[in-house]
Amino acid sequence: MTPSPEPTPSPEAPTRDGDHRPRPLLERLGLALVALVLAAMFAFVGIASFLGGEPFLGVMGVIGCLMVLWVGSLTLFRG
Repeated sequence: MTPSPEPTPSPEAPTRDGDHRPRPLLERLGLALVALVLAAMFAFVGIASFLGGEPFLGVMGVIGCLMVLWVGSLTLFRG
């Protein structure tokens, strides 16, 4: 058996060498809005956990909120 030859990439196919175009502004705003909604839910879980006497879960909720805000801001500002 002979191995099949590797397919050649078409000119339209993205390459791994860095053919990255920035996302459109509308898409970045939509993703940032999704991130804000998720961050608000994590913040709610964190606050409710602290008020309910569960500090570990509260810390995890606040950390989740901060991480989602961080990634959302990277998506918005870096494209």
